[in-house]
Amino acid sequence: MREILVVDDEVDVCRSLQKYLSLKGYEVTYAMTGEAALEIIRHQPPLLVLLDICLPGMGGVELLVRLKDAWPDLPVLMVTAVNEEELGRQTLKLGALDYITKPIDLSYLETSILASIFAD
Repeated sequence: MREILVVDDEVDVCRSLQKYLSLKGYEVTYAMTGEAALEIIRHQPPLLVLLDICLPGMGGVELLVRLKDAWPDLPVLMVTAVNEEELGRQTLKLGALDYITKPIDLSYLETSILASIFAD
């Protein structure tokens, strides 16, 4: 399974990442809220999650904590417009494997995804 779940409240970001990652051979699903992401993951955990910090309702940090509690081995990469060093460190301490700021360097994103998938 090479499925990636993109969790972002901006539909343009979701669609852009879906288009780019599909060209790289991944099946991409997206959710626009933390609650929707949890529902998707409960039914079929993806290979990897790309998670925004700023989401309506449950924020990205809270979702990260829930994901790591329920699925500790699920790789999560934070992909966000919030470029704050302390927040980046916090998410890494909570179990995220990377903190990537927008606008996204797609080459770096692809490298980070591959590193996360093959981290074991």
